[in-house]
Amino acid sequence: MSNIKKKAVVLLSGGLDSTTTLAIAQSQGFECYALSFDYGQKQKSELKAASNIAKHFKAAEHRVMKISLSDIGGSALTDENIDVPDFVESDKIPITYVPARNTIFLSYALAWAEVLDCQNIFIGVNALDYSGYPDCRQVYIDAFETMANLATKQSVEGQKIHIQTPLINLNKAQIIQKGIALGVDYAHTTTCYQANEQGQACGVCDACEYRKIGFYEAKITDPTRYQN
Repeated sequence: MSNIKKKAVVLLSGGLDSTTTLAIAQSQGFECYALSFDYGQKQKSELKAASNIAKHFKAAEHRVMKISLSDIGGSALTDENIDVPDFVESDKIPITYVPARNTIFLSYALAWAEVLDCQNIFIGVNALDYSGYPDCRQVYIDAFETMANLATKQSVEGQKIHIQTPLINLNKAQIIQKGIALGVDYAHTTTCYQANEQGQACGVCDACEYRKIGFYEAKITDPTRYQN
């Protein structure tokens, strides 16, 4: 019987969801190749967190792809002329949505997976506790997987690509509980949209609010370091 592990490319931002996703992929026996992006986001502390997390989980490799979505703008996360808003309940897609971000990230992951002879890509999208981003829905993931299996050499040759979304139907509390069970230390993750250089969270943006609610509902002490 072969002891060769199946490979997985895992999108790793350094935040709560992607770190849990990496822990899940590893627990399922995958040899994990972590992929992060320096995409022109205003705050870069998440990249330092991603590097530390990849080392902690002994990823086979961790790459940081440098691209410039700030040249496109249109998001509070990449455009210097748009401020990150405080959390507000709304049915509208918020200004923190980055145009086509997951499509771009998954495309890079797909290309690297081809080079690695890897048929599994993990992404920590979530359809329950999220800010209404259209590229976090199952229908989008299904469509991307269909495209991937039409567009790649390995799929045409019989190696089907799978986009794995282990968090898609979990709320934040369930995600946190699952991560704790797998040994995730969330104190080392950075989720905030405007964390400072030390990785301290603002405590008032959408990402911070969903994270705080998650720890509260999970009945687990929030280890997040806040600026105030």
